[in-house]
Amino acid sequence: MVFCEIQNAYRRTSVLGEVCDQPMAVIGIAASSKRGARLYLKTISARGGNPQLVVPRSESGVDEIVSSIDALMLTGGPDIDPWQYQEDRNPEAGLELDPKRDQFEMGLLRSALDQHMPVLAICRGMQLLNVVLGGKLIQDLPNHRAGPAAEDRESAYHRIYISPGSRLGAIIGAGGFVRVNSRHHQGLREAQKASSLIASAYSLDDGIIEAVESPDYDWVIGVQWHPEREDEMPKGFSNLFQGFLERAETFSEKSRASD
Repeated sequence: MVFCEIQNAYRRTSVLGEVCDQPMAVIGIAASSKRGARLYLKTISARGGNPQLVVPRSESGVDEIVSSIDALMLTGGPDIDPWQYQEDRNPEAGLELDPKRDQFEMGLLRSALDQHMPVLAICRGMQLLNVVLGGKLIQDLPNHRAGPAAEDRESAYHRIYISPGSRLGAIIGAGGFVRVNSRHHQGLREAQKASSLIASAYSLDDGIIEAVESPDYDWVIGVQWHPEREDEMPKGFSNLFQGFLERAETFSEKSRASD
C-alpha cells in the first residue's frame, strides 16, 4: 500500500480588502482504507481543511509523510495488539488485530510528536497514543459497544464527565456531564494510562477514561468516542475539529515561515 499524493490546495481569502490564495492546512488521516476514512475525510473537507488519506506502508517512510502534512489524525479501527504494550493476547477478548497498521501508525505518531505537530486521536487512535507514550490497555470492555465489531454496526451510548478546566472542555464549550457514542471494546483506566497524559473525561458507568490530553505538546488530544459521527454527538462537539484545524493552520504558517 502507498499513501496518497499530497496535493496543493488553496482557499480564497480576503486580506485587507485583497483576495488571495491561502494554502489549506494538510491533515494526514491515518486509516486502513478510504472506506474506513470516509467520515473523517468529509468532516475535514467541510471545515476547509485539505484531508489526505494515509494508509499503511513501510515504516521507513513515515518521516517523509509527516514532513508533507500539517497535522495528524489517528482514526478508529481494529484493536491494538497487546504485544505492543508487552502483554499476552487474551484469547477470550475477541481481538481483531492489524499488527502492520499498529507498527506503521506508531511510527507516524512518534514522528509527529517529535515535530510537535497537532494530533487528534480518535477511539483506536487514543489507545495508540496511550501505548506510544508508555501506557497499556484493557483488552476487552464488552459494555462499550452495541454489537459485533463492524464498520457499520450501531453505536452504544453512555454518559461521561468532562473536566471543565481541561483543554477539551474549553474547546467544545462544555464541561460536566454529557452523553456520547461508544464503539470500542478496548480502553484504559488510571492504572493503564501513560504517566505523561492527563485524563480529561471519564465514563460515569465504570471509570473508563474517555479523553486524554498532553501538557508536553502544543495540541495533542485523544477522545474515545467518535466525533466524526456528528448526528450522534451533542451540540458543540464539532468544535473539536475546528480547533484542530486552527492549530494545524498555525503549525503550517510557522513551518512556511521557517523554510
